[in-house]
Amino acid sequence: MNTVKFDNKKTLVVAHRGLSGLERENTNAAFVAAGNRPYYGIETDIWRTNDGRFAVNHDGNLQRVGGEQVSIESMSMDAAQKFVLFDTDGTKSRRDLRVPTLENYINICKKYEKVCVLELKSVFTDEETQRFIDIIKDYDYLSNVIFISFHYEDLLKVRKILPEQNVQFLTGDNSDELISKLVADRMDIDIAYPSLTKERVDAMHNAGLKINCWTVDGKDDAERLCDWGVDFITSNILEGKSL
Repeated sequence: MNTVKFDNKKTLVVAHRGLSGLERENTNAAFVAAGNRPYYGIETDIWRTNDGRFAVNHDGNLQRVGGEQVSIESMSMDAAQKFVLFDTDGTKSRRDLRVPTLENYINICKKYEKVCVLELKSVFTDEETQRFIDIIKDYDYLSNVIFISFHYEDLLKVRKILPEQNVQFLTGDNSDELISKLVADRMDIDIAYPSLTKERVDAMHNAGLKINCWTVDGKDDAERLCDWGVDFITSNILEGKSL
C-alpha cells in the first residue's frame, strides 16, 4: 500500500482518530478520509457500552463531540448511535456523523488496507478483552492491529491471549526504568513527542523498542523526529506537509 513518508525516510504516519484534521474525529467519515489517503494506519479509541459492545470515542462522553453530557459506558450502543455529532464547523447538519462501532472501524480499515492502531480506553475485563479480540478475528484482521493503551493492565491482558501481538504502551515517560519494563514484557512505546530527544530515541532503539509518537502536526517537528529515526508518527493531519 502507498504510505505517507518524509523524504523517503522510514517513518510511517498514522492518522489520529481518523483524519481528524479534515473530518469530525473518530467517525466513519474520518476513517474513510484516512483510508483514501496514503497513511500507513488509522488510530482510534474504544470504550465498553453497558450492553457489552465496543463504541468508538476518545473522551468517554459525548459532550465535546456532540454537546451531550452522557458517558459512553452508561449507554447501550444503540442509544449512543442515536446522537448526531458536530461536524468540524460546529453544526449538526450531517446525519452520518454518529458514534461508530468497533466493527465499523475494523471493516473500514480492512477495506482500505490500513493498519489499525486501536487504543483501549476502558479498563477491560479478561472476558471483554477476549470478546473484542474475537470481533477482530472474525474479520481476519488481527495481524494488522496494534493495540495501544495508557492502561498497562489492558495490554497485559491482550498479551496473555495473543503472546505475539503488537502492543504499544502510551506514556510521556522515557526513563530507563520504563524501557527495561517494556523490554521485559515485550511491548513497544507510544510516547508524547515533546518528551523525546535523539539520545532517548537511540536508547529505546538500542533496547529493541519500536517508537510511535503523538500528536505531531507540525512539519518541522515531524522532520526532526524522522531524522531521529522514530518508527511511527501519529498525526491529526500531515498531508500537504509530508508528501
